[in-house]
Amino acid sequence: MTTMPRARSDNAVLDALLAAAYALHPREVDLTLDRLVRLLGRLGNPHLKLPPVFHVAGTNGKGSTVAFLRAGLEAAGLRVHTYTSPHLVRFNERIRLAGSLIDDDTLSELLREILARNGGQPITFFELTTALAFLAFSRVPAEACVVEVGLGGRMDATNVLAAPLVTGIAALGLDHQAFLGNTILQIAAEKAGIAKPGVPLVVARYPRTVTARIAEIAGVIGAPLRMRGHDWDVAAYEGQLHFRDGDARLALPLPRLPGQHQVDNAGLAVAMLRAQSRLAVPDAALRAAMGWAEWPARLQAIHDGPLHALLPPDSELWLDGAHNPSAGRALSSFVLAQKPVLPLVLIVGMLASKDHDGFFKTFPAGTRLVAVPVAGHASLTPAELAAAATAAGLDAIAAPSLTEALDTLTGLDRPVRALVCGSLHLAGDFLRANGPLPS
Repeated sequence: MTTMPRARSDNAVLDALLAAAYALHPREVDLTLDRLVRLLGRLGNPHLKLPPVFHVAGTNGKGSTVAFLRAGLEAAGLRVHTYTSPHLVRFNERIRLAGSLIDDDTLSELLREILARNGGQPITFFELTTALAFLAFSRVPAEACVVEVGLGGRMDATNVLAAPLVTGIAALGLDHQAFLGNTILQIAAEKAGIAKPGVPLVVARYPRTVTARIAEIAGVIGAPLRMRGHDWDVAAYEGQLHFRDGDARLALPLPRLPGQHQVDNAGLAVAMLRAQSRLAVPDAALRAAMGWAEWPARLQAIHDGPLHALLPPDSELWLDGAHNPSAGRALSSFVLAQKPVLPLVLIVGMLASKDHDGFFKTFPAGTRLVAVPVAGHASLTPAELAAAATAAGLDAIAAPSLTEALDTLTGLDRPVRALVCGSLHLAGDFLRANGPLPS
């Protein structure tokens, strides 16, 4: 049986509609596209009437890649729809219509229409809201769509897209094994399921066996494969992002989003934009995208707010939704390289289904950690999480809330570098309590 906390809204009408949508969620979920295909047919197949689509999969980095794609396309003067998940604070964050977050009234109207067309049939919440996004995208003029895969790729609801303009796969790692498989090769195969005949598939750098598995699937499907290190590459040096492919070498500004992994994500976005010729994206737009891209709760520096105020003077506060070992390695690499050197304190909440031990082991032994709950979700209790962190070699304690976790740092006599991480749901709770809200 699958359970999930439902999306909520402060708007009473929208909240009731979201509740009605969630009530249709099947008690047992099989990963097929049949329910969504049926609903889309009743809606006139809006997914076949979209502007050119960039479709992005991956374990980590796909959301940031979406942000860079959107920034590059908008810097080129194009109107762009985006569909991402999950949201942090408001469901509206998942859907941007021609650049702007969908408003409550439009969302409510579309939900009413979708629920009526569905006729009470069982359907997952993500399938239903994917249909809603595609219906909205088909009705609002735009020149491009950027769509993030929800889970996996092959059987993800977004994979009803039959003919995207370009597909891409960001970093891969072990996550959602219950649905995608227990090995990186199985997960890679599921992600590669977004490949389509004749559509360029742009991929990041992976171990050779993983690349070979993706290449095998792309070959069978007939998708031209563009591999990092072979067809394109990216590197940061001398204060710039250097990109090259078979046609050009570009020197771009470094991404404003922090972390070496954002160089990788930016490079993937540039490679995807350059893998197509239908939409004109000049080099100047690629340069602007490096500074324009925004993606909340991904190494987001928090400079003020009521939770920030609980830290010792001159402390730093960072927020990130990393929740698996591969994302943990990127996170640890970034925070440990920051200057000045400050004591690191992790404030962590994680869902019970995640690889807690693998995540904790990406940080140095003895790192201080305060475990907190992820309210409304199937998470380990703070005591259970602290025990797991202690077993992994960290100096862990438990706290009943984010506020009380930060309160434990108030009396310290020197500044710290605090990092709230472990769950995008926890990141949303933080932003709701402290700000800034995603816009």
